[in-house]
Amino acid sequence: MSETLFDDAGAEAQRAQEPLAVRMRPRTLDEVAGQRHLLGEGSPLRRLVEDDAPMSLFLWGPPGTGKTTLATVVSRATQRRFVELSAVTAGVKDIRSVIDDARRQMGMRGTRTLLFVDEVHRFSKTQQDALLPAVENRWVSFIGATTENPFFSVISPLLSRSLLLTLESLTDDDVRGVVDRALTDDRGLKGGHTLAPEAADHLVRLAGGDARRSLTYLEAAALVSGDRAEITVDDVERAVDRHAVRYDRSGDQHYDVISAFIKSMRGSDVDAALHYLARMIEAGEDPRFIARRVVVHASEDVGMADPSALQVAMAAAQAVELIGFPEARINLAQAVIHIALAPKSNAVISAIDAAMADVRSGKAGPVPSHLRDAHYKGAEKLGHGEGYKYAHSYPGGVVAQQHAPDAVADREYYTPTTHGAERRYSEVLDRIKGVLRGDDR
Repeated sequence: MSETLFDDAGAEAQRAQEPLAVRMRPRTLDEVAGQRHLLGEGSPLRRLVEDDAPMSLFLWGPPGTGKTTLATVVSRATQRRFVELSAVTAGVKDIRSVIDDARRQMGMRGTRTLLFVDEVHRFSKTQQDALLPAVENRWVSFIGATTENPFFSVISPLLSRSLLLTLESLTDDDVRGVVDRALTDDRGLKGGHTLAPEAADHLVRLAGGDARRSLTYLEAAALVSGDRAEITVDDVERAVDRHAVRYDRSGDQHYDVISAFIKSMRGSDVDAALHYLARMIEAGEDPRFIARRVVVHASEDVGMADPSALQVAMAAAQAVELIGFPEARINLAQAVIHIALAPKSNAVISAIDAAMADVRSGKAGPVPSHLRDAHYKGAEKLGHGEGYKYAHSYPGGVVAQQHAPDAVADREYYTPTTHGAERRYSEVLDRIKGVLRGDDR
């Protein structure tokens, strides 16, 4: 009896030494924060767990979204033996050893094994090949976690035999729920501390959708606060060494900072643009929102003066989706610098807005008959296509011909500037319009 008590006490003492994020790891699917699209009633993951079926899964998502947690919960829910390998340190020999042991456990005791491989994208093709027989023959149930796109990092045979589940960054409300539970739960701070509202806001912003990070910061702030029950924003700042950025993602600061960010890029002030970018990043602004604004700005205020600006902006937006923070800050910064230093032109947005204004005001009119579809039966009798001049049959691929409806035939929407590459487009446009009008020059 005493030995049992000693073991229980020893286990309790060991758990008390574990990081808060480990102690608060969910024990059931219902305790998992966020990921409702994966955990709702009737979802594939829940059905796999409830039916205790053999499985092979890839969990793809940003850090701190619950990949390891889900693997552990699945193991507990299905009563499988849980074995974890890190792709950073494990080799082919380790993989084969785990698989051989799993087959022995199955044959001797009927015990099934769940093999969890963290950062599976780091496995080489040879290492991934070593997993194939176990996955195909269901010697183990396999779960691989990755922060990188598995379509680029995982071999096709392994991916085709597995279910791919995409995890999303936690919302602010999800993170608040994690923090609130840690404050009161017996595995957490046991009600010994409270969190001031401003401190909670700061902590949630710093977490950036990462539950593990939020608990790490909370634990550090609780230590800093000492005997004081309330954890203040100063405690969080001292613990994390990050000043609270006064920034409300749904309030004035959000709109003021993004406005200043855009206007700084438009005004070619690269340093100011980088400052506002840094403020948004530090405040936990959604990187996809930042990327969208950069993409819009590339066409709205640079446009044809530097057509490559849109390519750079789109590449940065893709990097945000594929890589995520903190690394994607570099890609966003590159796009911001490129756009801020690029020659500026608002001719693109002016052109489309002017064209749309005419359409809204009723200046449309019928399509000229020679441009109408002439492929269907009876179109020729209606005169459709009659007199159409095929541009490729003429020098330079341009011929004198009216394309716009009569109502806007004389309207000129696109007016190039002389900035950057748009100077060349301006010269080209002048020549093309001369040919279209039938000018002799």
